[in-house]
Amino acid sequence: MNSPLLKLVKWQKETSQLDGWTSYHIAAGAFLCKVFQWWGWTNFWCVMGVFIIGVIWEVFEYYVENWKPYGSKRKWAYNTIADIVVETAMAWWIIL
Repeated sequence: MNSPLLKLVKWQKETSQLDGWTSYHIAAGAFLCKVFQWWGWTNFWCVMGVFIIGVIWEVFEYYVENWKPYGSKRKWAYNTIADIVVETAMAWWIIL
């Protein structure tokens, strides 16, 4: 029996939203948010800092790798959006 959660995870893996690097993006979001908190940034700017660095990283990654490692532009877009969402969500979770 396929549960709705199992179907969601399977779809995310098939569209390249979840890959081996997803955990690193989650960890980076947590780490950067904590660093920004230690620096005394407001909660808003902690989350925005993670978001901004995430976008900059994805632009850099596209410049270096292009979309070809993902097989298609659609999979690259899914992966890019998922990476930014998970790292930003982790920062948001930390400030709650």
